[in-house]
Amino acid sequence: MRVSFHTLGCKLNYAETAALERQFVGRGFSVANFGDPAEVCVINTCTVTQRAERDCRQMVRRALRTSPQAFVVVLGCYAQLSPEAIASIDGVDLVLGTGEKFNLFHYAGAFEKNDVPRIHASSIVETSDFGPAYSGEGSDRTRAFLKVQDGCDFTCSYCTIPLARGKSRSQSIEACVEQARRIVADGYKEIVLTGVNVGDLGRRPEQHCWNC
Repeated sequence: MRVSFHTLGCKLNYAETAALERQFVGRGFSVANFGDPAEVCVINTCTVTQRAERDCRQMVRRALRTSPQAFVVVLGCYAQLSPEAIASIDGVDLVLGTGEKFNLFHYAGAFEKNDVPRIHASSIVETSDFGPAYSGEGSDRTRAFLKVQDGCDFTCSYCTIPLARGKSRSQSIEACVEQARRIVADGYKEIVLTGVNVGDLGRRPEQHCWNC
């Protein structure tokens, strides 16, 4: 089976899409360019811009234009905030929130088209998983982005990130080092640490963070 991906938003989203791509490849899928024929299409959404819903609708239509029978999965920040709005888009089969997106295979089953879209988006208050992720940029293997932090504890009135990604949390330094070594072994020469608020890294030891 073929799977295609499209990512909206930040480098953190790109890193998480790359982690999902590795899950598919590990299960025998081949990766197609988005817009090319594929049996499964995954759209990772962003909620920072006012165009979130429009962009999401456009990508769903684009996927179905060449693959009308594709199983369409929409996940990410906008899927956490507005799952019902996404489920109302014709052709969407599965909507996954922040706490569910890395368990895509558990919720997708056999990737069979649904008459009614399935929504799995738990309360962001219940979300504590980190979801390790890293991605490369370009084909020359020069720079890779490594996710080391997620979520935010600030409550700025103009920002929806805490509602979409939950509280600030980091992965252990051991996990960061292990992933960095894997990136170097893949041939990358530069690693950029990424997250929602990297300056907040390690400030929540009760959530398995490490002290800076």
